[in-house]
Parts: sequence; C-alpha cells; structure tokens
Amino acid sequence: MSAALPITEFMLKNYRNFNARATRDAFIAYWRHRERGGKMFWAVAGAMSSAQLGITLAPAIRAGLIHGMSVTGANLEESLFRLVAHEHYRDFPDYRYFRKEDDTRILNDRMRRVTDTSIPEDEAFRAVEKIIVPMWTEATRKGERRLWHEYFYDLVREVGPELCSGPREECWLVAAAEARLPIVVPGYEDSTFGNIFASYVKTGECSASIVKSGIEYMAWFYDEYTKLSEGAGVGFFQIGGGIAGDFPICVVPSIKYDLQRPVKPWAYFCQISDSTTSYGSYSGATPNEKITWDKLTEDTPMFVIESDATIVAPLMLRALLECVAHPAEANAMIAAAG
Repeated sequence: MSAALPITEFMLKNYRNFNARATRDAFIAYWRHRERGGKMFWAVAGAMSSAQLGITLAPAIRAGLIHGMSVTGANLEESLFRLVAHEHYRDFPDYRYFRKEDDTRILNDRMRRVTDTSIPEDEAFRAVEKIIVPMWTEATRKGERRLWHEYFYDLVREVGPELCSGPREECWLVAAAEARLPIVVPGYEDSTFGNIFASYVKTGECSASIVKSGIEYMAWFYDEYTKLSEGAGVGFFQIGGGIAGDFPICVVPSIKYDLQRPVKPWAYFCQISDSTTSYGSYSGATPNEKITWDKLTEDTPMFVIESDATIVAPLMLRALLECVAHPAEANAMIAAAG
C-alpha cells in the first residue's frame, strides 16, 4: 500500500466495475482535467453540509480543486450551523425505527431532524439570526443590495473562535469565503434563513430589495462562467439534482442563444445521484440529454455514479487531495493502472 496515496491506490486497484468503475473513471478524468489547468465547478444539493461534507470539501477548496459552487440555501446556511453549533447536534442512528411520537419528542427538544442527525434550533438558527439580522437592517437603512451568499461571506468572517463549536478548518463556507469563490444560491428563499428573511420583510424591518434576485444571480454568473472557462475550461461536478444543478448548468446555452455570445461548453461532467431515470425527470436524466440542450457535447467526458454522495464524494476528494500533494507519484500510479 502506498504511504502517500493509499485512497488513490485502493480505488485504482479495486474499483473495476459498475458504480465503482464510474467513480474510478470520474476521479481520473477530474485529475487529468486539473493537470491541464482546467477548473471545476461544484453543484451541491441534498443535505451535504449537515452530513459534514466540509471535512473534505474545505481542504479541496483550499487545495485549488474547486473553483466555484452552486449550492442550495440550506447547504449554505448548514455549513455555518456546523461551525457555530456542532457540539449541540444530536445523531439518531436508529431513525428508521422511529415512531411519530419519537419525532414529536425531537421537536419538543427544539431539534430539527435531517435523516440521522439534527440541527439545534437555539444554538444554530437563533444564534446566527442575532448576527445576520443587524446586517440586513443596516443594508436596509443604507439601501445596499447584495447577492445572498455575500451576506454569509461577511457573516462567517465575523464568527470568532468564541462562537465556534465545530472545527473551522472543516467549514467549507469559511474556505469559500477566504478564497472569494464565486457562488450561486438559486432559490435561496427555500431555506430556513430565506424564511426568516421573509418574516422581517413582512414586518417591515427589512427591505426585500437588499437581496439581489435569482435573475440577477444568473446575469452575474454569465461573467463568472466566462472567466472560469478560460484556458482548459471548467468542468461540472454535481451532487444530487434539483435547482442547485439545473440553474448553473444552463449558463452555457443562455450565453450562446440568449446573449448570442461565444461560449465554451462545460469541459467535464459528473453527477453522483440516487435518482432513477424516469419520464421528464431532469435530476435522473442521462448526461446525453444535456447534449440536446447544448450544455455538453459528445466529446465531453461524462460520468454518472448512482450511489450515496456521502460515501463517494469524500473518497474522490481525498484521492484528489493525495494527487495534489504527490502529483508525480499519482500520475505514475494512474498510468500503471491502465
């Protein structure tokens, strides 16, 4: 076993068929794209932040493996929750055997269950509310307008050690803010803090106009994509489905057909998904369908890994981090694996 690249060696040796083979091939293509100077854009749906993907996602951002992101409003805020309230989370490994009475007890304990873990109401939602609401009211007073993630970038920089309950190095939002990573948060209204913001708009304490719209996000992303796609191009790595993936991948045909400007297609595509292909399901659609929408081409490296992202994504990221640390050995190992 290689001391420097144990996960890489394990994947190359053992992942030969089915979803394991797709994982192996997607990993190799990701690394080769990065070696050519290409960038990678991640779309993250599901509850990946609550599942602590930041343990590997944050180092990957710092290592230059991720250059932009599209995330749900929930994943954005839940990365912050893990930072400020990690020690107050509770896990429920036996959740499959819960009765309605069990979940009612969790509710009464002021916990919000996400499959087998739970977010603490007071230590997460209400603690963050005390920090972000003054930012909203100040923006309202000054008539300032920002994108949704920009408020969270400013907020996470205000979270000092005294407010941290979880490891700062495992918070991907911290890493993204430090790198000033371009982020889109489509449909941010569908999140806890989207709801909280709406309540302050309803009471007149905040103006809805201080947060730029989803249309403005796309208009901003046109230029960000153009910059990301320079040189060897930018790939698209998607976890789950839904708007986190649908929104940003459309930037290519929109630039081409709506703005009528030259644009490079996505240079790589990989989706980790547990969605099955069905009639009209975009989340479960095969990558080939995206060719017809001019998002990918027949030459784009395409991979679908039908598996659990909480298992696959950390493995891939850890192997890629090994490759960044030991590129010559990684390239030799990949070449030998054939």
